[in-house]
Amino acid sequence: MDFLNFLEFKITDIIDIILVAVLLYYIYKLVRGTVAINIFIGIVIVWALWKLTELLEMKMISSMVGGFMNIGLIALIIVFQQEIRKFLLMIGSTNFASKRSFVRHFKFLKQEGRVTNTNIKAILDACQKMSQSKTGAILILERNNSLDFIKSTGDSMNIEVTQPIIESIFYKNSPLHDGAAVIENNYIVATRVILPVSNERTIPLRFGLRHRAAVGITEKTDALALVVSEETGLISYIKNGEFIKYKDIEELTNFIKEDLI
Repeated sequence: MDFLNFLEFKITDIIDIILVAVLLYYIYKLVRGTVAINIFIGIVIVWALWKLTELLEMKMISSMVGGFMNIGLIALIIVFQQEIRKFLLMIGSTNFASKRSFVRHFKFLKQEGRVTNTNIKAILDACQKMSQSKTGAILILERNNSLDFIKSTGDSMNIEVTQPIIESIFYKNSPLHDGAAVIENNYIVATRVILPVSNERTIPLRFGLRHRAAVGITEKTDALALVVSEETGLISYIKNGEFIKYKDIEELTNFIKEDLI
C-alpha cells in the first residue's frame, strides 16, 4: 500500500530522525522554565498536525496549517529572539572548535579524570564566609561563550582566585563591591560589572536585583553564577536561567566541577 510507504526506512531517514530529535532536545533545554516553553510545545503540536494531514492527504486543512507555519516564521523569530540569540552564541562561540569546548558541548564524549583549573574551593569558602556575615556578592564563571560584552562595563583585572581576594572585593566598604565579578579559568578578570537583568516573571519575589542579574546573564550565555544574598546570606547557584537546588556545599562543589569540565 502506498499509504504505508513511509514505513520503509533508510539509513539516512534514521539519521535524519536522530538529528531532529537532538535539535528539538536542545531547543527544549533552552526554553525550559521560561514562558516560551508553552509556545514551543504549541508549535510542535501544530507541526505534528501539519505533517499528519499531509500524510493523510487532507489537502485543505494541510494547506491552511502549512500557510500558518510559513507565515508564522517571522513571529517565531520575534518571540524566541532571546533563545535564538543564546543558541547562536553557543554554536558560534570562538572557542567552540577547541577540544575542551567541543567535549563540553557533548558531555558523553568527555574524558574521565579531566579537572577544571578554577579554584572552586576558594570560591565557595569565600561565599560561605560572606554568607555568615550577610555580605552580598555575585560571581560569574565564564565557560564557552565570551563575556567581553559585560567585562567592558566594569574594571579590568587579572588577579588569581583566592578566598581573601574574593572577600576583599565584596567587602561592604570596598570600591569594587558594587556589581559582579567575572572569573575566567582561575583569574578574576573584571569587577564592578553590570549585568543584563532578567524580565522573567517566574522568579520568586524574595529574590532581588542580584539574583535577577544572575538569571539574566545565564539566560543569554552559558556562564554560571553564584549569588550571596545580602538579606538572608543564602548562596544561590544559577545555570541556564534556573536556580539549581543542592543539599550541601559538597554537592554544590560537585555541580560546579561537572559544569566547568
